[in-house]
Amino acid sequence: MPFPLAEIYILEAERLMGFSLPPKYRAAIAKSNGGEVEATSDTWQLHPLEDRTDRNRLARSARHVLRETEQAREWAKFPGDVIAIASNGTGDLLVLKQNGKMFEDTVFLWAHETGELVRIADSIEELGIEL
Repeated sequence: MPFPLAEIYILEAERLMGFSLPPKYRAAIAKSNGGEVEATSDTWQLHPLEDRTDRNRLARSARHVLRETEQAREWAKFPGDVIAIASNGTGDLLVLKQNGKMFEDTVFLWAHETGELVRIADSIEELGIEL
């Protein structure tokens, strides 16, 4: 179940990554930290950012973007310049790519079997997530 996220946790995630998140993604995650989205004929579970407001929110955000990205980096074909923002439960991930000191708005599907990145949306908003 998605829930709003305080700005302090978005800033903390950006600090830990060393990169800024795109404005549309920031707006979406602030309004609804987590949830699911339909894309590429599949249902994707959006990874939240870690929320330490209370024990409930900490538990609900345990599979957060940084943790999921760190785990994905153990896979041989996972690119080093992306963050994992969603998974479909089969190993494939939705990712955002780095561009300079920021992540791009463009959303890509990373196929775990081939390592291929396929552009699926120009922004998180195109996936039907309200800003």
